[in-house]
Amino acid sequence: MDEALIRSLTPGVLTVLVRRGADFAAAEDAVQDALVEAVRGWPDDPPRDPKGWLVTVAWRRFLDASRADTARRRREDRVEEEPAPGPASGVDDTLQLYFLCAHPSLTPSSAVALTLRAVGGLTTRQIARAYLVPEATMAQRISRAKRTVSGVRFDRPGDVATVLRVLYLVFNEGYSGDVDLAAEAIRLTRQLAASVDHPEVAGLLALMLLHHARRAARTARDGSLVPLAEQDRGRWDTAAIAQGVRILQAALARDRLGEFQAQAAIAALHADAPTAGETDWVQIVEWYDELARLTDNPVVRLNRAVAVSEADGPRAGLAELATLDDTLPRHTAVAAYLHERDGDLDTAARLYAEAAHKAPDLAERDHLVRQAARLNSRHRHGR
Repeated sequence: MDEALIRSLTPGVLTVLVRRGADFAAAEDAVQDALVEAVRGWPDDPPRDPKGWLVTVAWRRFLDASRADTARRRREDRVEEEPAPGPASGVDDTLQLYFLCAHPSLTPSSAVALTLRAVGGLTTRQIARAYLVPEATMAQRISRAKRTVSGVRFDRPGDVATVLRVLYLVFNEGYSGDVDLAAEAIRLTRQLAASVDHPEVAGLLALMLLHHARRAARTARDGSLVPLAEQDRGRWDTAAIAQGVRILQAALARDRLGEFQAQAAIAALHADAPTAGETDWVQIVEWYDELARLTDNPVVRLNRAVAVSEADGPRAGLAELATLDDTLPRHTAVAAYLHERDGDLDTAARLYAEAAHKAPDLAERDHLVRQAARLNSRHRHGR
């Protein structure tokens, strides 16, 4: 059975039920029931029209649930009638579903969970495993999210920027449980790109492809992090890089620059360099200037300080760093790196050790501990 096909059909099936008059929360439950039945029955008896099959079964499940609810007799009378076809196309409906699942009234974690279930077609158990929380906890989160948006009109305009932020959150979770969330985010962003003509959607898709292309080289066999400059570029996915660059170039040609396009341009410059030493840091600094103008994000300025150090020397990078708040995430790690490049190994070792205590995850902490140990070893051996 093609699980990817089932998941790709989920948003279209859900929007059909909503257009027929089903409440979003009830429709989503009915679609999940249909998906479970498909998983059980399709391997032995695959349907000729998978989407039509799912719509039929989901609609029956919705009607059954409506009949069983004695407090909604009037609604039962309405849904029993043969529905007129919806006026909107399937593509438009899918886009509205993205907007609904990323509604501003939802918290980021709830929007992510609802998007993965309603648009991505993942089960509650899969989402819970991916985010390392109990299934009951994730079920409650999704139920609250569905209740929150159940009264929102399906045809109201939504905010593409909010949808993109939700998809980027999914992508940055990477891989855990039995679901590759980075790959899932790419799939959903491709689907969104097919639904809306927007350069920032293309920019995000390009950024995801360019980052994902380096995935195999990011960790060593023992699971330790491999910095970008030390990665084996022969392990990068050149096809994904080429596709990401093509998508980015088409988006940039429209002259409607956004933050995801600027981030993708930086990633493309890294991907284009045959070796770390041939990276065009001057252009990267210029793109960070654009990104800082678009976002006014202090983390962007922190990354820009590293780029400046590569383009103009560590002293220039340290001068940029001095203008930033030292409580920023990874500020201490950046300071350690710049001091090492400037030759102040004692300060660098101390800062690497300090940064390790502040690291957000175990892999980064271990990497920083190894950096501190490396410099301390050099000091002991007089090198």
